[in-house]
This record gives sequence, structure tokens and C-alpha cells, in this order.
Amino acid sequence: MADKVKVTLVKSPIGAIPKHKRTLEALGLRKVNKTVELPNNDATKGMVTQVRHLVKVEEI
Repeated sequence: MADKVKVTLVKSPIGAIPKHKRTLEALGLRKVNKTVELPNNDATKGMVTQVRHLVKVEEI
């Protein structure tokens, strides 16, 4: 199991519900095609699952 994941915002959150917009900001994703490396823990997995239709996830 990887200890980090690479999360990339691939779809604009303009039409998303406010909770999903706040989740993306908490992940550090503000612009389309921005990529962040995050720890692979339960909190991160839950946040990514919530916005899975807007992001692409790769294990490092």
C-alpha cells in the first residue's frame, strides 16, 4: 500500500454543491489540473471519495 496519493482536479467545481467546493479547498485544490500529494490515511480517503467525480487519484 502506498503512503501517499496524488490527487488532481480534472473537472471544474463551478456547478458542484457547496460542501464539495469546501472539500476541494480543504484538499488544496483550487484550480483545474492542479495536483497535490497527500498522505494516504482514512481522512484523505473519505474526502477524495466525496468528490471522486471531480478528481483523479494515483497512488505514489
